Amino acid sequence: MLKSTLIISLFFCITTLFGQRDIAFSKANFSHQKKELKAALKNIEDGDYYFSLGNSNVEIALDYYLRANKLNPNNASLNYKLGLCYLEAKPASKSIYYLIKAKRLNPKVNEDYNLYLAKAYHLNLEFDKAIHYYQIYRDNLSPEKANKQLDIIDHYIEECKNGKELVKKPVRVFVENLGPAINSEYPDYGAVVNIDESMIFFTSRRPTTTGGERNPLDMMYYEDTYWSKKKGQQWLTAKNIGKPINTSGHDAVVGLAPDGETLLLYRDNNSGDIYWSKHKGDKWTKPLAFPSPINSNYQESSASYSYDGKRLFFVSNRPGGYGGKDIYYSDKDGNGNWSKAINIGNTINTSYDEIAVFAQADGKTLYFSSEGHKGMGSFDIYKTTFENGQWSTPVNLGYPINSPDPDVFFSIGASGRNAYFSSNRKNGLGDQDIYKITFLGPAKEPTYSTEDILLASNSKGFKEAELEKPIQMQSSQLTLLKGIVRDELTQKPLEATIDLIDNEEGEVLASFQSNSATGKYLISLPSGHNYGLSISAEGYLFYSANFIIPKAESYREETRNIQLQRVEIGKGITLKNIFFAYKKANLNKESITELNRVLKLLKKYPKLKIEVSGHTDNVGDSIYNQQLSLRRANAVVNYFSSHGISPSRLIAKGYGFSKPIADNSTEKGRRQNRRSEILIIAK
Repeated sequence: MLKSTLIISLFFCITTLFGQRDIAFSKANFSHQKKELKAALKNIEDGDYYFSLGNSNVEIALDYYLRANKLNPNNASLNYKLGLCYLEAKPASKSIYYLIKAKRLNPKVNEDYNLYLAKAYHLNLEFDKAIHYYQIYRDNLSPEKANKQLDIIDHYIEECKNGKELVKKPVRVFVENLGPAINSEYPDYGAVVNIDESMIFFTSRRPTTTGGERNPLDMMYYEDTYWSKKKGQQWLTAKNIGKPINTSGHDAVVGLAPDGETLLLYRDNNSGDIYWSKHKGDKWTKPLAFPSPINSNYQESSASYSYDGKRLFFVSNRPGGYGGKDIYYSDKDGNGNWSKAINIGNTINTSYDEIAVFAQADGKTLYFSSEGHKGMGSFDIYKTTFENGQWSTPVNLGYPINSPDPDVFFSIGASGRNAYFSSNRKNGLGDQDIYKITFLGPAKEPTYSTEDILLASNSKGFKEAELEKPIQMQSSQLTLLKGIVRDELTQKPLEATIDLIDNEEGEVLASFQSNSATGKYLISLPSGHNYGLSISAEGYLFYSANFIIPKAESYREETRNIQLQRVEIGKGITLKNIFFAYKKANLNKESITELNRVLKLLKKYPKLKIEVSGHTDNVGDSIYNQQLSLRRANAVVNYFSSHGISPSRLIAKGYGFSKPIADNSTEKGRRQNRRSEILIIAK
């Protein structure tokens, strides 16, 4: 008798804790709460409607379900729905709670119960439990369902196994939410930064969308492009970029040229196309769709320029790929025409989706998100580099950058120290948010433990400046060149053409424009080249610069503010890309592009007369240097006269080392003194 009493008491305690039974929302169960029952049933109906729309509507559905749950917390079906909502709305731990409760109220609550419980454990980083329930679900699939779901369930199990390994070895990074200046309670994603990280552009579905309308397919606000600029170390409050970029439909930013002067946009016209818009002064031009073969009758959903703007990487679901969405590229020729689109290949593309492609400004590194590589759940972010004529095997960026949730839209600054991406994470501001990654690089003593790093990056109000121990940046192999182009006399900002030349190949790698309103320019110079730089504007002499950047050169920044001289008597140019062999007066082939630029100037102004002068450093005899400098000046003059310029317009002079422009006591100074110049003597 005592034993029976104890069993009954224990059963009572258990059923009290988890609910006595599965209580239906019926008049019989709520005979004295008819009004409340009616409201609860309406809340469930509304919740079902919003849940069916997916995306951010799941949070709206959750709110309705929670209202109904206040009346009756012991309904198995409602607890199951709450569990499904928290899979999307976070945190996953609440999903686990409600799903387990639903099962205890009704062991047959839903035939897909084990699948969703596995997903909840998966999102909560409880990988062993997730594997256990995935396996139970897989082993009990009907033959019909097995044909459709077996591969994907095995894929989920593999993701859990990958997740276990990735979490064991977290990468040394801080991951922090960009905060309310950028993010909102609505979806915010697709951030792209210019290479010096002074501007950020992103997509949001907040109520301030142009037109203020919702998409009837998902009842969310249409996508609009927003932007912000940095003041000090803080982002200013983001603003809607306005017309003509944004319209009443979907307008999502998907890419940005490295100099920040061309935006790449997605609009859902023609199944989804990529557009471009140029920054002219303080205005953006009307977006224009890329032609075929980039856009097609299928969806093109993401794009990124190479550092020189001559190659466009983009994502398309057109037929003939390896999976649903693949990465392609197209090259632009000298006439501005785009070549046939080429699939980037199965080293990168898989039978799953690859999305959100981003080309780093170093000219060789590509980032993208994929469901098909060795990831820990949904989309992870990967890195690949182009070396020896092929793309390397993609590498997972690791935890805590990647998570079991979708991690997409990666954008990295020129320095390689900071990057930005989108994710839906616990303690976010709402739905997808934009996060900043700070790469710490290899550990140095003294340093933080892995636990310290993870705790700090997840802590509220964490600031990088609070660190007392050194941070080592992850360096890129490129030089960031920036500055302002002005008129020498008026100091007015100029819109100038900036040509980047490969001196060894004698070809223009890329052409950029300084902003007409500010005169600002921003250029990426990948390491391993001898670059010529020419900056020109109508009515002005061009400016010449030379950058020889060794292949192993790590990241550095250089600021050059340029003052262009008008084409007038007494004005001249130091020709930084005229090269001679040691103690020789023979022009090297690397000089041809610069010589032709002067030749073009002489032909444009047929009455122009110039003095061509040669200069040396002070190493050696003064007579020898004077003679050498004159021979070199004559070599330049002879080139012009052999290309149709009358000798009467050309004078050669050699000054030896009599007119230094830098200190000859250093190699850097001597290198500057070894130069050729032109001077306008008649017009």
